[in-house]
Amino acid sequence: MKIRNPYSKDSLSLKRSFRVLEVGPGSNPTRRANVLTERYVDDNFHRRGDFMLYPHQTLVQADGENLPFGDREFDYVICCHVLEHVDNPYKFMQEQFRVSKKGYIETPSLLGEFLAPKASHRWVMLEIDNKMVIYEKSKMPYKFDADYGDLFLNYLPYQSVPFRLLMFSRVNMTTVRIEWKDSLEILVNPEDEYYSSFFTKKWTPEMVRKVFPETSFGVEFRNFFKAFCHMLADKFSRAVSMKKGPVNFADYKK
Repeated sequence: MKIRNPYSKDSLSLKRSFRVLEVGPGSNPTRRANVLTERYVDDNFHRRGDFMLYPHQTLVQADGENLPFGDREFDYVICCHVLEHVDNPYKFMQEQFRVSKKGYIETPSLLGEFLAPKASHRWVMLEIDNKMVIYEKSKMPYKFDADYGDLFLNYLPYQSVPFRLLMFSRVNMTTVRIEWKDSLEILVNPEDEYYSSFFTKKWTPEMVRKVFPETSFGVEFRNFFKAFCHMLADKFSRAVSMKKGPVNFADYKK
């Protein structure tokens, strides 16, 4: 079941006793993860930089659709910006539900893919009725040609405070971020017109409100204030952190 929509993987509350797996960490591994599983350690087609990891982490090279771990071997699994690349997203997620009790999944949303499309992305996602709805890009009647990634990925998140607050306070705007327990309902290429219409037709006002529900001024202000506090805490934590960053795979092997 869905637990909540966190701000990011850095805002997760993980107990020190938790054994944590990260699937497909790429160039941005989570320090808290004990074990990393990566399919492509030498190929950057699916990521923006070289594969990285921390010296304390154990690497298991494997396909996320066939994880070489026992049932409930982990307390928590983290997976960020991997699901959109895989061959079988349903099987991929079922493997995470199998090996872990709880987890966090993050992917580009449909809107995020329109703003910053990637040729390596096969799928787009929306959260509808607490379900993760996944649709194949090739089945959609749109072209993902206009790429504004330099603006929405590389500039505004680092240079614009209002933009960052919008991303934190308006859940699932450009990314779908869900924390789950036991499992999460997954729909892949749904034939039901109610769900498929979000990917194949022009959005009506009712559809907009379904994905981005209206809230009162009080709730909006509370969300804004919480997002602002999170942003300040995150910035302070990064400024005072003396911890070393991850190393590339070549240095890790030495």
